Amino acid sequence: MRALTSEGYVHPTPIQEQAIPPLLQGHDLLGIAQTGTGKTCAFATPLLTRLQQFPQAVRPKQTRVLVLAPTRELAAQIGESFRAYGRHANMRVAVIFGGVGFGPQLKALQGGLDVLVATPGRLLDHLAQGNLRLDNTTAVVLDEADHMLDLGFLVPIRKIFAKLPKTRQTLFFSATMPSEIATLAGEMLHNPVKVSVAPVAKTADRVAQRVILVEGSGKRDALIQLMKNPDFSRSIVFTRTKRGADRVAGFLNDAGFSADAIHGNKSQNQRIRALDGFKSGQVGVLVATDIAARGIDVDQVSHVVNFELPEVPESYVHRIGRTARAGAEGEAISLCDNSERAYLRAIEKLTKQSIPVTDLRLNPHAPEEAPPARGKPQGRPAHRPDDRRGPAPTRHGDSRREHGRQHEANRPESRSERPRPAGGGQRPARSGGASRNGPRG
Repeated sequence: MRALTSEGYVHPTPIQEQAIPPLLQGHDLLGIAQTGTGKTCAFATPLLTRLQQFPQAVRPKQTRVLVLAPTRELAAQIGESFRAYGRHANMRVAVIFGGVGFGPQLKALQGGLDVLVATPGRLLDHLAQGNLRLDNTTAVVLDEADHMLDLGFLVPIRKIFAKLPKTRQTLFFSATMPSEIATLAGEMLHNPVKVSVAPVAKTADRVAQRVILVEGSGKRDALIQLMKNPDFSRSIVFTRTKRGADRVAGFLNDAGFSADAIHGNKSQNQRIRALDGFKSGQVGVLVATDIAARGIDVDQVSHVVNFELPEVPESYVHRIGRTARAGAEGEAISLCDNSERAYLRAIEKLTKQSIPVTDLRLNPHAPEEAPPARGKPQGRPAHRPDDRRGPAPTRHGDSRREHGRQHEANRPESRSERPRPAGGGQRPARSGGASRNGPRG
């Protein structure tokens, strides 16, 4: 409680109010909650409390609580939260993920831990080398379970759970509930309490949304004009590809803005440096791929700009959820060219909203300000052009067939981060180095 007071927490969020009581009683839990709802605190504080209530000496190469996260950034963020909430409880917390050396991780595991936060691939590496045992782990959390499946971690998750004791407290958190997650939860949870808060189809009420229709060649100028607005104090720009993120960061820097890119081909030190610069204010614009959509938890992000609309409509909700956090307000602006109109229609169908539109194709000097949509459905503007049956978006496979083989960095981040198939199945790439697809979790 002292730690929560020092963090400025006064009233629980809905997910915290529903999840903390049953978790304190030791129940399993299945939570449907997207990032930004306060779910890390919802599971970290009761687990830390139970560790205090049932004290045990930490054992070498073992951990009492295990938290699995899909990406390095999210794992690091969860680890920071456990350290913050447990700062007065003398808890030993460590975070392990790929892309960095084994040395410090091995040292932390050898001393034993109260809480271990890990990505699946690097965790399996340590288990295989005998650096860690899970037979005395009393609680396990699977966070962002749907994103785990998107990245192809189903087989690694099953391998990890096979090494856990049958008697344990198990927590599943997911923004969506596809059939694969429901099946996995049925296998691994015992009479779970179910809580559901802010389904993924619902955009944050405090996020003002608008779309700017622009020719593809005009996106660069449109983005630069947006960034000249002094209200863009701390912004995240999303692209679909790693190369695209580097390209956007490059021309923003050339235009005089302080920008950095974060994606799967960056080394861990580069990713940490980019995030730290963004958090400190030295970097005003962070250009990211969808791999970072659920792993960036930075307060006071004023704007999210979709330089390219995502292929998966749920990703739009996660992207714009990077702003309007901790009770603040924010704005999400999407630059949409004709080839992306099907993506826009899918987003509007998912969120049950008609997002206000400014069409710079018809009038390049049209005012950029359009009536914003803040979470609730609004009527479609009468002036919206009737070109909704434009050509379907070009798929990457079609593009490669038409234009020849492209550089690996032009593949969508979410696909390039998936583990390689081996023998007809999926397995993570080897940790500790870069695969063909770049460093992975």
